[in-house]
Amino acid sequence: MYANNIHMAPFSLHNLTSPWPFSMWGLDMIGLIEPKASNGHRFILVAINYFTKWVEAASYANITKSVVTKFIKRDIICRYGLPARIITDNGTNLNNKMMTELCKQFKIKHHNSIPYSPKMNGAIEAANKNIKKIIQKMVVTYKDWHDMLPYALYGYRTSVHMSIGATPYSLVYGTKAVLPIKVEIHSLRVVVEAELDEFEWVRNWLDQLNLIEEKRLTVVCHGQLY
Repeated sequence: MYANNIHMAPFSLHNLTSPWPFSMWGLDMIGLIEPKASNGHRFILVAINYFTKWVEAASYANITKSVVTKFIKRDIICRYGLPARIITDNGTNLNNKMMTELCKQFKIKHHNSIPYSPKMNGAIEAANKNIKKIIQKMVVTYKDWHDMLPYALYGYRTSVHMSIGATPYSLVYGTKAVLPIKVEIHSLRVVVEAELDEFEWVRNWLDQLNLIEEKRLTVVCHGQLY
């Protein structure tokens, strides 16, 4: 498959580690997706944060260089702050003048996965594999699968991932997500929080946030052992 690349000039290797949440993101695309969505969308642009495994994604009719740069600004920078690094494959829609100018403007380091080993970007590959499984089920059932994408992301974010030993949701927000089924069966947590006054609820939330650094440190240790 990569036979034509074996004589390529050597690339500099980088030790790519994510020392804190949202410092490093991987970008990739899924498509062509058949059948296409009812709005004509055939592609999904996916971004995964390496530390928390949090995923952002959006569907498009085509993924152009303009789409990619707007996605980075809107779905990554405006939500999670400036990343230190972005990793992509060597596709032209992910490597171009607009991308270079964006990274220069915000002082972001842009790395490419090695041409003869694109699976170097393993986190995004794994995320895409799981999201593809969900999408394959959605496209069979829903013509408006583009509208169902947020629910697929919700399921991914609230599932425990072996590589971090936690859910992406808990690492980002410092607490467990209340799943719809827990509301329907009136779980103890929902009942308790519903009866708290505003001051007590805020204090409870702050207590949860105080534990998030401990949880994230545990993830770092878990990742080193994994």
